[in-house]
Amino acid sequence: MKPKSKYEKIQHTVSNLRQPAYRYTQIMDAIFKQKIGEFDQMTMIPKVLREALIKELGNNVLSVQPVIEKTSNQVSKILFAVSGTERVEAVRLSYKRGWESYCISSQCGCGFGCSFCATGTIGLKRNLTADEITDQLLYFHLNGHPLDSVSFMGMGEALANPNLFDALHILTNPKLFGLSHRRITVSTIGILPGMPRLKEEFPQVNLTFSLHSPFDDQRSQLMPINRHFPLQDVLTALDDHIRHTGRKVYIAYIMLRGVNDSPEHAQAVAELLRGRGAREHLYHVNLIPYNTTDETPESYRQSDRENMNRFVKILKSKGIHVTVRTQFGSDINAACGQLYGSK
Repeated sequence: MKPKSKYEKIQHTVSNLRQPAYRYTQIMDAIFKQKIGEFDQMTMIPKVLREALIKELGNNVLSVQPVIEKTSNQVSKILFAVSGTERVEAVRLSYKRGWESYCISSQCGCGFGCSFCATGTIGLKRNLTADEITDQLLYFHLNGHPLDSVSFMGMGEALANPNLFDALHILTNPKLFGLSHRRITVSTIGILPGMPRLKEEFPQVNLTFSLHSPFDDQRSQLMPINRHFPLQDVLTALDDHIRHTGRKVYIAYIMLRGVNDSPEHAQAVAELLRGRGAREHLYHVNLIPYNTTDETPESYRQSDRENMNRFVKILKSKGIHVTVRTQFGSDINAACGQLYGSK
């Protein structure tokens, strides 16, 4: 079977050279504990093994290369070069309580064309490999940043990329990144075929569903995926996810002024989430301020504070758990819906 990641290739190289098994552990310790990012610097392993690894993988442990970094208040955005001529972006958020969170990409571009999202205007170039996904985080780790939590909310639709699951295995492997399942969030616009597998293989990973309108016709206009995977079908799958995992499901809702922020929208969101059974309290709405970009329609604007507060009040009055998400990085196009992969 063809190796799915560089870690399997390293294991095969150790085995093929008839090196003792502990050499693999030494290499993983070099990467994840000593933060050594080049094989020729791993002097704790024999030269013949170092040379074999360089021949197989190149000298650099990373398969993605940083091109440019932009920083703002509490935010750092990295543009990475991946194989070929493609570019992807990842974002590091530094919270004042000392928490470091990361938003990483799963695809080069995105093929689903949500009308309010800059990434969607690119179209899908290709899926990222498991290494390209996880190496976005490895870059930050090698540069001394703690990996406290990660969300698949960067470029692309995570559940449309089958390599996501290999990436999740790498991230949660205690011998590699060793991330807690509960510190990982997968966001989806409602790709039904991927949801059962996530539920079965990673029931403790957080799931976020991008709703953005409770009305089918409008949601289909904003998010064409709704024509393929209708909202009610997705909600049924989310109910099943909650029953199986006992975990919260987060409902992401971008607030667009005069488009989806009316009292009628708030009432309809509440109606969608009420009456869904004994565990309906595990639905939690995250309201997200919209961020303008040069690539998305000028008619889309951020909801004003009055509309936002009214929306929150209506949801709370109906017993819906709701949070208004704090936004960082909009000034460097690093916030939700702004990633474009451009210099």
